[in-house]
Amino acid sequence: MFLALTVCLFEGCKQTPNKENWVRLFNGKNLEGWTVKIAGYPAGENFGNTFYVEDSVIKVKYDAYGDDFQNRFGHLYTNRSYSHYKFRVEYRFKGEQTAGGPGWAYRNSGAMLHAQAPETMATEQDFPVSIEAQMLGGDGVNERRTGNVCTPGTEIHIDGKFYNGHCCDSKSKTYHGDKWVKLEVVVFGDSIAHHIIDGDTVMTYTKMTVGGGGVNPAPDIPAGPLKEGRIALQSESHPVEFRNIELLDLTQNK
Repeated sequence: MFLALTVCLFEGCKQTPNKENWVRLFNGKNLEGWTVKIAGYPAGENFGNTFYVEDSVIKVKYDAYGDDFQNRFGHLYTNRSYSHYKFRVEYRFKGEQTAGGPGWAYRNSGAMLHAQAPETMATEQDFPVSIEAQMLGGDGVNERRTGNVCTPGTEIHIDGKFYNGHCCDSKSKTYHGDKWVKLEVVVFGDSIAHHIIDGDTVMTYTKMTVGGGGVNPAPDIPAGPLKEGRIALQSESHPVEFRNIELLDLTQNK
């Protein structure tokens, strides 16, 4: 023991860092562990194979939607709820927006955080009560930030003040083209959340609660702190792809 201590003092000791136990939420083969909910269809019905897996990537397509998207907004939900965690996913937009999709949904998707379970949603409900870490792509010309925050059926504080709006822009740069972008979120219950794009923290907010509008029809969920929920990936009328979907549970750090 004395010899070991002497070596440490004169040569330095290397400490083994704590290894983070990241869990893959997507197995790269199928949608096991996830549930689809598309507006107009019951939970579990993947209309038109909207969400599918190819080449170890979750892809979103609209081949079965015809000439009118008809506001059939969809989400792919984890089958588990989470409260304190780090979540990361890589995304990219490809191809053209499907016919009938709203203008704001061009190169638009997101990760819904603390989302209500799909089984609790009305058949026609467009969005879950949740906090959205928004994913946006540029049009090749104009500035369009990503990693923004949106609040369907929820409310937040930004810079210590109540945010009286639906979507707040982050401070990210614009990503044009079909390149992969890495989104990470760090969430601690209802207290604080951070959005990180390619390693840069671009958005922080606090005091997540149930309340406000932006969900149609509005579900009967009591107002109050939003402490946990599912994570869901969106289909909003523009083809999008997701890969490397992982989660680090921070519950022990509560």
